[in-house]
Amino acid sequence: MSGRILHGGGITAAARLFGGKPEDWLDLSTGINPNPIVLPEIPVSAWHRLPDQYLTERARKAAGDYYRSGDILPLPVPGTQSVIQLLPRLAGRVGRVAILSPTYGEYAKAFEAAGFEIDRICDLDVVGGEHSIVVVVNPNNPDGRVIGVERLRKMHDRLAARDGFLIVDEAFGDMRPEASLAPVSASMPNLVIFRSFGKFFGLAGLRLGFVIAKASLLDCFEDWLGPWAVSGPALSLAASLLTEDTTSIRTRIAERRNALQEVLSGAGLTVAGGTELFALVADGQASDIYSHLGRHHILVRKFDYAADWLRFGLCPDEDADIRLAEALADFKT
Repeated sequence: MSGRILHGGGITAAARLFGGKPEDWLDLSTGINPNPIVLPEIPVSAWHRLPDQYLTERARKAAGDYYRSGDILPLPVPGTQSVIQLLPRLAGRVGRVAILSPTYGEYAKAFEAAGFEIDRICDLDVVGGEHSIVVVVNPNNPDGRVIGVERLRKMHDRLAARDGFLIVDEAFGDMRPEASLAPVSASMPNLVIFRSFGKFFGLAGLRLGFVIAKASLLDCFEDWLGPWAVSGPALSLAASLLTEDTTSIRTRIAERRNALQEVLSGAGLTVAGGTELFALVADGQASDIYSHLGRHHILVRKFDYAADWLRFGLCPDEDADIRLAEALADFKT
């Protein structure tokens, strides 16, 4: 794989192509909570000083309680993308990498750039002795596939027996706590879990994530990232928000997902998968639908490897539901 990978969120580029001001577009191309939470107060000291150790420790303790990782205190990182780039250092240069696919493309890009041979697999059953790293996004982006905890534990044990590693990306895991490996991570020494902070809380611009792994692996990631990798304001927000009751956030996301389902079903579109934060549509006219919505200044996610797929993120409110429904109805007429 070479070149840049197509991601969601390119409003400026879409506005240049289809017209209109970026601020007037409805961006449904990302899997982010469209209703960001009200921010708690951030102490002036978090802005004024380099991040103190106590602030990092507060954020790690809050993350440990939130993710239920027990004795493991998750490491805050400046977005999980930053540590995806570091995974080849973890692997050394022995063995092949198996990536359960299709999925988030930056994993293959990072390993290929480091000279690794990649196998894009469709089932964990095909993982062989030649694989030293297995990557699973769970729930998966973009189809929402979920691999059960016990199956992943068995995969980990197979890899650990030959000093391999299991990488599990739980970026969309906040709404599926029962599927998370975090509560059993202390018993899985060759496991690395990535968690996203911004998707669930609607704060993707904060660029904050967490790594859950045994202490020696976390020390490696921390050393590779260097000092003060995460800003004081980000750590302060994490320490506050991860200790609050998230019931209202979960309820609102569920309401918005149900509303999206109704709009898509009402337009006669087939929902082929997804998570609580997005829906995957399979349609032979996907390319035409994408362009049609673009002319209505609505951006959805298309895929260079699946021409019949479109991913729809959540609308922020009922007015946006109506706007999307009307645009889709216009396509059908």
